[in-house]
Amino acid sequence: MHQRNRTVSSVIADILIYSLIGLFTIICLYPFWYMLIFTVSDPNGVIEGVYFIPKGFSLFNIRKVLGLNGIGQALLISVLRTVIGTFATVLSCSFLAYLFTKEEMPFRKLVYRFLIITMYVNGGLISTYLIIKAYGLFNNFLVYILPGIISAYYVILIKTFIESLSASLEESAVIDGAGYVRVFRSIIIPLSKPIIATIAVFAAVAHWNSWFDTNIYISSTNSNLFTLQFLLYKFLNEASRIAQTIKNSTNMNDVQAAIKQQLTPKGVRMTITLLVTIPVFLIYPFAQRYFVKGIMVGAIKG
Repeated sequence: MHQRNRTVSSVIADILIYSLIGLFTIICLYPFWYMLIFTVSDPNGVIEGVYFIPKGFSLFNIRKVLGLNGIGQALLISVLRTVIGTFATVLSCSFLAYLFTKEEMPFRKLVYRFLIITMYVNGGLISTYLIIKAYGLFNNFLVYILPGIISAYYVILIKTFIESLSASLEESAVIDGAGYVRVFRSIIIPLSKPIIATIAVFAAVAHWNSWFDTNIYISSTNSNLFTLQFLLYKFLNEASRIAQTIKNSTNMNDVQAAIKQQLTPKGVRMTITLLVTIPVFLIYPFAQRYFVKGIMVGAIKG
């Protein structure tokens, strides 16, 4: 009887646990599902509301957003920024973190403390703008790469990970005549794949989603340097005028006609969010196996 009661209790506990996990999963996935069904629903059908399944099927929202002037150039700039920026950030932060593990580095502790201070104190937007302009990075593609090439947070994570590696491997390489660059390339990089993949995901997502620096450092006359996110942000602001036009319409036929001709602000938001998150969804599964290990190992030792 005791065994039977324990089994029944276990079954009930399993049902409750799996129900809670399933509910939590639905809550997490529903926003993305809603974006998808809203984006592909017929523009006339969304007037009545879309909740769980798409109403009709139409690629109107996607075609309208992808048909923006300059969308191809903006996509190219975003891709180049993400690829080059991520590579430069990972390489620079990794090598700097490796140098911070060397006691013979001049003023190592002082420089490391100054780097940590930058996580809490910065010069502000105005001084940063003046520095960017003084270095000639205003209206320059390098403004997307150089200011963020070193991140104190990334350096700390990588440094902590490197310190957890066996020192004997590096010592044997040094005895064989390997220098710092050779050790870094042949030993540190291969053994640090988990944390490097983690940092790469962080940096890539940050570069891909960034738009504010374009708004500050790129003038409207240099539209060929606009990123995809900034161009879509501008289009989203322009769509607010459409909302006012539809709001002033008292005839439902006029409202439907307006929706047929233009994107609604909500449609723009849903389509933009869907388009900019798709690359992240495609990249993350490949880096997931390194992601958890890199964060855990990098956070154990301080």
